[in-house]
Amino acid sequence: MLELDQLSFRYPGQTTGWQFGFSVAPGHCVAVHGASGTGKSTVLNLIAGFLEPDSGAIRLAGQAIQNLSPWERPVSSVFQEHNLFEHLDVATNIGLGLHSGLKLTSDQRQMIAQSLDRAGLAGFGYRMPAELSGGQRQRIALLRAILRRKPVLLLDEPMTGLDPDAKHNLRTMLLEEKARGAILVLASHDEEDRKVLADQVWNL
Repeated sequence: MLELDQLSFRYPGQTTGWQFGFSVAPGHCVAVHGASGTGKSTVLNLIAGFLEPDSGAIRLAGQAIQNLSPWERPVSSVFQEHNLFEHLDVATNIGLGLHSGLKLTSDQRQMIAQSLDRAGLAGFGYRMPAELSGGQRQRIALLRAILRRKPVLLLDEPMTGLDPDAKHNLRTMLLEEKARGAILVLASHDEEDRKVLADQVWNL
């Protein structure tokens, strides 16, 4: 269970801030929904550890994680910036999510190739990020997060710039993650994302 317990945050200079509180069970997805500026990306950044809450707690399976560094948290994130390493090819970018030292097994390398194929990017493993469109970069970032197999997957507009076939294939992979027991927290303006993936909607 992922729990946000009276979690509050205010950016410097703001007169009012936000307070967040919800829980999500393993194998479920909560969609955080609201207009721009209502705190959707903020709550994902708080869970990921990129922002520090003013008060409250973030717990996973009963254990507080709000004091852990981002790299220590059992969380994978997909944000709109993609965050690919420009000097590394596609397969290596994805492989870093599996092992920071890139000591990959043959099964892991095969899994990367198969995931690229499912995402409509067969044969893209040796391409560099600069050769990719925005939508292709988004698919790579999403695949890297999915294949890390962390307990919590944070998704900030994950289908931005994708064509309908790519959206369908990646939504299917995210549903498989839910079936595996992953917790998904989704921020998306795409009603179809919420319809297909979300078990509950939290309106901000």
